[in-house]
Amino acid sequence: MSRDRPARSPGGPMDPSAPRVERRRLTHVDRAGRPRMVDVSDKPVSSRRAVAEALVAVSPETMSAVIDGGGPKGDVLTVAELAGVMGGKRTAELIPLCHPLALTDLLVEVVPDRAGGVLRVRAEAATTGPTGVEMEALTAASVAALTIYDMVKAVERGVEIRSIRLLSKAGGKSGAWTREPDAPTGDRPARPPRGVRTAGRIKGRRPT
Repeated sequence: MSRDRPARSPGGPMDPSAPRVERRRLTHVDRAGRPRMVDVSDKPVSSRRAVAEALVAVSPETMSAVIDGGGPKGDVLTVAELAGVMGGKRTAELIPLCHPLALTDLLVEVVPDRAGGVLRVRAEAATTGPTGVEMEALTAASVAALTIYDMVKAVERGVEIRSIRLLSKAGGKSGAWTREPDAPTGDRPARPPRGVRTAGRIKGRRPT
């Protein structure tokens, strides 16, 4: 079965006839198609922050075991949060073309959502440097979600990891970006409110 490529709109950002400045290019691929690490030598240093999430769907019985701390391997929430932090700090060792970053903060929180039947993983990373921390936030959320699976697989093999995605980023040349809120559906409950603390700052309090 042939795979048709999507049509390119004339003058669009992927149109080869468009002026060079209007084309979008994969920054980790050079003009010859070879993978490369992006040179950030000339990028200005700025405060950067990114938030990512992952949803882990579990049965009501598994949810109760996680909340009660009665899983066969112990405290699922604490272990998953710690694993997420450790994974986020090692992003450059896992993703070949990521720059090693000195993170200034990395928060991982797992919140049980009984109504939605999911464990909500939220990871927020911050740094001051020439490149962003989106991959660190996404890696932290992913590792925390995988750890949840490892912690509960003895009681439920059918656990699903869903919707690993970036929620927002701030800083750098491209500035701030925030994902549009999901439309309310019966399958996906509204996102819970954020906590008081966020990576890189504590709302309503001055640093001591």
